Amino acid sequence: MNNQIEAREDCEPAPEGELTLRLIPTRNDTNIHGDISGGWVVAQMDHAAESVGSRVARGRIANVALESVVFMSPIRVGADVCIYTRLLDIGSSSIRIAIEVWTRNPNEKRHKVVDAVFVYVAIDENGRIRRVPK
Repeated sequence: MNNQIEAREDCEPAPEGELTLRLIPTRNDTNIHGDISGGWVVAQMDHAAESVGSRVARGRIANVALESVVFMSPIRVGADVCIYTRLLDIGSSSIRIAIEVWTRNPNEKRHKVVDAVFVYVAIDENGRIRRVPK
């Protein structure tokens, strides 16, 4: 029984999805309090998810909704920021993507700092909604 308790303590939460983008933010990316700006984080999440959605749609896409964005803790300058994406659903023209942002500060374990779901639609060269190829 003691071994089972030790095994559970060794299990750390792990990211879901594929590592899509990895960055190290700088002081230029901070808000007035010195933490990494939420706007900067959302922009990076959009870049990561857009790369996945564009592959699925085989072309242009547009972000039409942020179904949820939950910030769990601040991100510090110099932290290793890893953005993981996971395809949730492909509709006739829409694509839902789950996004997790994990960080690792120097001398610390990694931890999840943002959890989100973004929705994109496939668009044609004129910006009109089109079908996602099957």
